[in-house]
Amino acid sequence: MAIASPSTTIFSASFCCKRAESTHPTLFPSILSTQRAHRLPTRRFAINSRLNSSKFCGFLSPDNGGSEDFEQYELQHGFTGPMERRKKGSPVYVMLPADSVAKDGKVRRIKVLTASLRALVTAGVEGVVMEVWWGVVEREKPMVYNWGGYLDLVALARRCGLKVRAVLAFHQHGIGPGDPLWISLPQWVLEEMDKDPDIAYSDRFGRRNMEYISLGCDMFPVLKGRSPLQAYSDFMMNFRDTFRPLLGSVITGVQVGMGPAGELRYPSCPSQELAWAWRSRELGEFQCYDKYMSACLNACAHDVGMREWGYGGPIVAGNLMHGPDNTDFFKSNGGSWNTPYGEFFLQWYSGMLLLHGERICREAKTIFQGTEVDTAAKLAGIHWRYGTQSHPSELTAGYYNTSRRDGYLPIARMFGRYGFGLCCSVFGMIDVEEKQTNPVSSPEDFLKQLLLAARVCQIPVEGENSATFLEEESYEQVLKMSKFFSYGPGNPSFSFNFMRMDRYLFEQHNWARFTRFVRQMSGANIFRARLDFGGDVHPTSMSDAVKAKSCIYILLRKKDQTHIQTSKANLKLRPPSLGLCSYSST
Repeated sequence: MAIASPSTTIFSASFCCKRAESTHPTLFPSILSTQRAHRLPTRRFAINSRLNSSKFCGFLSPDNGGSEDFEQYELQHGFTGPMERRKKGSPVYVMLPADSVAKDGKVRRIKVLTASLRALVTAGVEGVVMEVWWGVVEREKPMVYNWGGYLDLVALARRCGLKVRAVLAFHQHGIGPGDPLWISLPQWVLEEMDKDPDIAYSDRFGRRNMEYISLGCDMFPVLKGRSPLQAYSDFMMNFRDTFRPLLGSVITGVQVGMGPAGELRYPSCPSQELAWAWRSRELGEFQCYDKYMSACLNACAHDVGMREWGYGGPIVAGNLMHGPDNTDFFKSNGGSWNTPYGEFFLQWYSGMLLLHGERICREAKTIFQGTEVDTAAKLAGIHWRYGTQSHPSELTAGYYNTSRRDGYLPIARMFGRYGFGLCCSVFGMIDVEEKQTNPVSSPEDFLKQLLLAARVCQIPVEGENSATFLEEESYEQVLKMSKFFSYGPGNPSFSFNFMRMDRYLFEQHNWARFTRFVRQMSGANIFRARLDFGGDVHPTSMSDAVKAKSCIYILLRKKDQTHIQTSKANLKLRPPSLGLCSYSST
């Protein structure tokens, strides 16, 4: 686990990037951790973290010990004795395909989607996760919104008896126009980026990343007279007004996007590479070279009397493929990350990200107040350099988390102040498997640190898997990590978003594993349809059985029709399977 280092030079970037109307001072994590601590609940939490401690050093090192040391964590609530177990189960939601609503604003494959949702109901799923794309709703012109497809989706979920979590996605999806799942930013935003390329993030090589608008221009009217923050706020307000009758009843949660892939982070490496970045062990690049970020860094350096620190990010950080010990900035012994300059830059870089998140949280809290929906935000699961001293991949993403400093607790505190829950992936990943190809990767230790921060700040957690998993071991790992968070004092709220619904989920063996997982998470003896046509079906009611059989019939008929259209030669007698062939894998 990382620990907070003593405060160094205190500075603030508020003069170059604060809200004019805000009465809240702009503070950075090291400052927030001291001044906000008294706002935490008065209940006593004693955190025993003898984790990976080195007898030769005065700090905690991830290099000396295994993941089993995390079992030494103890959260105590003013008493000693066995931990209390939460009695209520954890609901499971399933994320819909990213392209459920087409660019023209209409629902795609509605018959297959309807049958799929009915099947989810029989499995005991609580609801679905619906990504609401900025590039679809406000595609052509600013403040001209088309919610039609999403209204139809919510109505469909309601008819099926499912709840909905909406993800307000202000980022692009896919790798480019040739990607069948490509969803860009709104066209009018891209036009403004063509006029002013500095609206997009840039690294030291001048490479632009257009997944998400640079947070450096949050407060500047760069979008046809509006600032990005105003555009996000207007979008959220219009969403609230459009779906108001359904908020709190059908739509029970809203996750607000805050960066690439919807995560509060910098695009240190492209989102499409994050799924396999641990294989190539990328360090990432600092994204602070657009003119807005550069101006703020320069002003902050001038404010602390060190002009030479304001000419850009670390120039000795190596490249994406270097190991950290081959770089002057990230190396464990004598690296610049652990010098006054490194601390200044990393506090500024992570502080700007924290400020961006706080601005959006403040707007969302005001907009959704009184609607009875739960708000949440997502953090990235960057684990492939967690076992090093400097945690370089986390640093370039904006998380100032090292062997000497906890970079996630300030973020959890900020979410807690605005009533936000925390969403994070990597719940199905296992250290033993990851370390076979990358010895310094540790998704389990990373996740446990994040969950501990959420427990201390008493904020709800939404778990998520990094990529679609269908193996028994991955489901068991999710159960293990959910228990790690849920065991203990109080009544922490945990739920899980399965990522995501595709044709493989409904295949016979995968479906059996999934329904068993849902039952285990819920802690209830719910109905589970056995889709093998050979075993016994034990429904809780006749209506459930009828629903399950009707879903199976529709899905199989759809599959047969697809097979007929593609190749008559493939029409053979075979064991029935629930493969939704019209879904693209996402």
